[in-house]
Amino acid sequence: MAFNSRPQRESNQMVFGIRAVVEAIRSGKEIEALFIQRGISGGLIHELKELMTEYQITAQQVPVEKLNRITQKNHQGVIAVISPIVYQKIENIIPDVFEKGEVPLILVLDSVTDVRNMGAIARTAECAGVHAIVIPAKGSAQINPDAIKTSAGALYKIPVCRHDNFMQTVRFLQESGLQLVCCTEKTQDNIYNPDYTVPTAIVMGSEEDGIRNEIIRISDHLAKIPMFGEIESLNVSVSTGIILYEAIRQRTHPAP
Repeated sequence: MAFNSRPQRESNQMVFGIRAVVEAIRSGKEIEALFIQRGISGGLIHELKELMTEYQITAQQVPVEKLNRITQKNHQGVIAVISPIVYQKIENIIPDVFEKGEVPLILVLDSVTDVRNMGAIARTAECAGVHAIVIPAKGSAQINPDAIKTSAGALYKIPVCRHDNFMQTVRFLQESGLQLVCCTEKTQDNIYNPDYTVPTAIVMGSEEDGIRNEIIRISDHLAKIPMFGEIESLNVSVSTGIILYEAIRQRTHPAP
């Protein structure tokens, strides 16, 4: 895979102060999280909010006490966390995969919030040759040092695509010729039924709520992992490994 030219940083960087955060955004830094003191105002804050709109960055409005717990430095009511990775756009990756003569295999994570699950999933996905991981901008686990460590560095190697309009991105995958296979318990069909040798996007849901109904409704296949014990569900990172390697099994040993 040829998508690993991103710079590698050891950990998230925190930027304190309104002007420093404004300059970080303007310089093209990836903002992993942005905290703004509730009720704060002023010219610089207005400038920051304009940049947030321009760069499609969301912020958490928090009490000053939370900011003070994060740092004792003069934060001026604003703290930004810079991501250790550079997010990519799935719209740029899919055409490149097709141009290389490869069959796309994309992993879509619908609001997986645990950073260690995120890291474990990325490690498995990279080992399986997944072309990219797609996540929503809101409600997804931060790509932080814990996630990087759990992934054994895979998050530096596999493209991660974070999109604000998640449903639009999922529809783009379908419009690009990829089938949507949702791994969910809301079906009688199992993960061995779909044909993964065609362009495929596998969708995994959150630890608590599963896959959102809007994606279930437009999916091409619903597929569940057969369960025979008394425990009713698997950890999402384990489930991801099972379905990904069914796809790899089919692609490496196609039916006659």
